[in-house]
Amino acid sequence: MPDRLCAEAVDLARAAAEEAAAPGVVGEHVAVVSEGDRVVTHYFECEDPGYRGWRWAVTVARASRAKNVTLDETVLLPGGDALLAPEWVPWSERLRPGDMGPGDLLPTEADDLRLEPGYTGADEPPPNSAVASVTGELADLVDAEDAELTTRPEPPLRGSIAAVADELGVRRARVLSRYGLREAADRWDEEFGAKTPMAQAAPASCVSCAFLLPLAGSLRQAFGVCANEFAPADGHVVSLAYGCGGHSEAAVMPTPPKPAPHALDTVRVDEYSLRAEAEGSSEDLGHA
Repeated sequence: MPDRLCAEAVDLARAAAEEAAAPGVVGEHVAVVSEGDRVVTHYFECEDPGYRGWRWAVTVARASRAKNVTLDETVLLPGGDALLAPEWVPWSERLRPGDMGPGDLLPTEADDLRLEPGYTGADEPPPNSAVASVTGELADLVDAEDAELTTRPEPPLRGSIAAVADELGVRRARVLSRYGLREAADRWDEEFGAKTPMAQAAPASCVSCAFLLPLAGSLRQAFGVCANEFAPADGHVVSLAYGCGGHSEAAVMPTPPKPAPHALDTVRVDEYSLRAEAEGSSEDLGHA
């Protein structure tokens, strides 16, 4: 049961709500809820059109053996049918392909499942990690006025794994993992794969097209890049099983054989010489 004195302090609660809001915005008193010993919350309807279904909640309290009720807090809370904003979603989950623009940066998590270490050297942190020094490529992009704030990393020790990776040209902090490769392959195959309507109606697949530029690495066995400017997938990664009407051999592909002509031609008119037949008939009559 709510405390009697606190429950009767409706005028005190309304005055507090109107002071927090504005006169005329606080509506009818709708409920009294006990929050504990000598602690009660009064609820008033909110008449503001922008907060339909919300309620002003004013909590009052009374000290033990005291007769005076004091104000605790005043807040605006949503009711059961309140109009609420959609649930907040982190930016990493809201981001969609094509959302990035010039100047935007897209950081990747340190434990991103799509990536794995590019080399296993323990001599120094990866060059693109947060704890590494500014790399030479990044330093070249810094303005001259800020050049004194950047430092180039020391070259790796000769014979170390990092030095060998530099010489081979494969020194990348991280590379695609198996999960990252499979995720990319599924995405590309869904957009430009064998099951698309364009591929179903194509005269042949991309594996035999001269405009296909194969990829490097393990994905070479299944994907390539289209180089036909008139094709719908120009500049995109396509599956070898994809196809379109812009196939390089579409115009020279063998056409199906034509059916044999009809034995009886009822359309063409045959011409016969009637004069020769008449002369032959007169000679036969003379001999007779």
